[in-house]
Parts: sequence; C-alpha cells; structure tokens
Amino acid sequence: MKNDTRQELNSDREIERLIDEVMSSSLTDEQYRKKMQRRKEVQDKRIAQAVPEKGLIIVNTGNGKGKTTAALGMVLRSLGHGYKVAIVQFIKGSWEPSEKRVFSHWQDQLEFHAMGEGFTWETQDRDRDLDKASAAWQKSLEYIRNPDFHLVLLDEINIALKMAYLEVEEVLAGLAEKPANKHVILTGRGAPAALIERADLVTEMTLVKHPFRDQGVKAQPGIEY
Repeated sequence: MKNDTRQELNSDREIERLIDEVMSSSLTDEQYRKKMQRRKEVQDKRIAQAVPEKGLIIVNTGNGKGKTTAALGMVLRSLGHGYKVAIVQFIKGSWEPSEKRVFSHWQDQLEFHAMGEGFTWETQDRDRDLDKASAAWQKSLEYIRNPDFHLVLLDEINIALKMAYLEVEEVLAGLAEKPANKHVILTGRGAPAALIERADLVTEMTLVKHPFRDQGVKAQPGIEY
C-alpha cells in the first residue's frame, strides 16, 4: 500500500511538472508534443492500474457555498444511470427546495426525506433537535444498509455532528455497515476529523466572497434554493 501511494505521488509530481513545462512559451511544437505524449502515458498507466469500482464515503464540507449543490450533481448522475438514490435532509427540513420538485420526475428511483425543522437558531429547542436528528439518522441507516440503493445523500449531517446532536462514533459505525459498492455523501460545514479520516473523497469549500455577508443580499431562488 505504501509503495502504491508513493507511485501515485510520483505520478502526480510528474504530471504537475509536465503541466508547468508545457505552459512555457519557449517550447517548440515538437517539444510540446513530446511532453503532452508523456503526460498521456503517465495518466493512462494510472487509469490502467486503478481499482475498477469501490463504494465511496464522500464528504463535502467547509464554509463556502456549494456543498449540497455538488452532492445533488452526483445524485443527478446516479439517477441518469438508472440507480436508486435516497436523500435524507438533517437540517433544512422547513425549506421546500426547488431540487425536490425537479427530482419528483424520478419518483421510481428516488426517495427524499426532509426530516429536520430548519436551522438550529430557528427551532430554539435542543431536545426537539436531538429527537429529529436521531430520527433522521435511523432513517439514514435503513438506506445505508439497503443494497438496492446505490447512493445515499445525508444532507447537513455534519451540522448535526458539529452540534453534538449525533455522535461521530455512531455515524462511523453505521457507515461501516454499508454494502461494498454503495456510495454515501455527507454534507455540511464542520465535518469532524474522524469522519474526514474515514472518508475516501473530501472536498472543502472555501468562502472567498458571499453576497449576503458582503452586500446584504438575501437568498435567491435558483441560486440558494
């Protein structure tokens, strides 16, 4: 495993070096062609050695916008391939997002459960938030264990973990029960370190500018919901 990781790092470095070199305007056409040919050889070798299939644990976290949106893109891809998908929303339950209406066209493939009651500052009832998070997690476990579902999206579960509505050890134990080929996406800012360590794919959205914070612009249809 360590040798495989070392080879991957070496391949990454070579690809980065080749990219830097081909950006040089001093290369002749022949030099450019040879370097791009070498990049293709390195990339083709990596693809040939790659594992053909593995169920992934995917985490979208960070303070930037787009965590749920990116996850819904994967949902759309899975639906397009004819797979069954489940979505469980942990926080945004009081919203009626437009995505839910769009996904209604795949009623035979998609099951959607909005089990929260809005953001924590709106409910102002910790015991009720705990009960709702627990119920959402039990529903999530049903889909995680069910081999008929190819992809499960646990939307804003990281917030529930950050607020200690759920224990990370409990969630990790549940993820360990998933079938080998099932993908699970967990979204929300503040993903705990233990979950990041366990995940196969982690993306951190970085906030650079935001219209509400910087300009006082409210959430708008088609952008935020």
